[in-house]
Amino acid sequence: MKFRVSAVQYHLHTIQSFDDFAQQSEHYIRTAEEFEANFVLFPEFFTTQLMSIGDDQGKALSINDLPDFTDRYLELFIRLAKQYDMHIIGGTHVIRRAGKLYNVAHLFYPDGRVAEQAKIHITPSEVTGWNMGAGEGLEVFETEYGTIAMLTCYDIEFPEIVRMAKAKGADVIFCPSCTDDRHGFHRVRYTSHARAIENQVYVVLTGTVGSLPTVDLMRANFGQAAIITPNDIPFPPKGLLAEGELNHDMIITADLDLDLLYQVREKGSVTTWRDRRTDLYPDWE
Repeated sequence: MKFRVSAVQYHLHTIQSFDDFAQQSEHYIRTAEEFEANFVLFPEFFTTQLMSIGDDQGKALSINDLPDFTDRYLELFIRLAKQYDMHIIGGTHVIRRAGKLYNVAHLFYPDGRVAEQAKIHITPSEVTGWNMGAGEGLEVFETEYGTIAMLTCYDIEFPEIVRMAKAKGADVIFCPSCTDDRHGFHRVRYTSHARAIENQVYVVLTGTVGSLPTVDLMRANFGQAAIITPNDIPFPPKGLLAEGELNHDMIITADLDLDLLYQVREKGSVTTWRDRRTDLYPDWE
């Protein structure tokens, strides 16, 4: 089975209203539609742009204000997924549950359904700066194009959680990310390649670009989208189907062929999934 994915290098800048956010989001989705994409991925924390709208005194909103936009965020992306007949991974949005904040990836189906995956591993800055809570479970999601998982930024740096996603049947890992410097960016990028090789899966990765000068922890962004494959003969030698230009406002698109994954798992140059030594270390299958 083949299908097409797009990944958005979302340009963060100060906006004046929710409508500004909605128009920018729809612009990327319309672009993905022009490329006939079946999935479009937005980055982690891209809805923090809403904090730049500010309050009545012109002061930027805080992270505790961001969940107040949840209903409008959900309504917007449910409508867009239906209107453009597309699966949208709406980056991540901060929600509040039982008085605690969680960083949650959302999958919007074309039929109006919404699935969620809370970020499982929380960085020190998210804990100290925003008091963010950690998700407690991993889910995979069935779509008409196969089984996917959504693992956010820091999550991809932990081999065990991606191994669990593969054991649950995921062939594609969508990884919305947000990094503020080269070090963080390359941690996520390099480990995305490692996870694709270890588990013989696709990883679709993207990040925020631009800046929000008035929003704490979002003043700097360093990002680049990439559509990553295992490193084997049916795929490009560098394991890259597509990548964006660093820190540019843009969208990238490529076709994923699941049959190639199944082929290399059976008789590739290496068969890393099949050859794992479960007699020596735990497995999640």
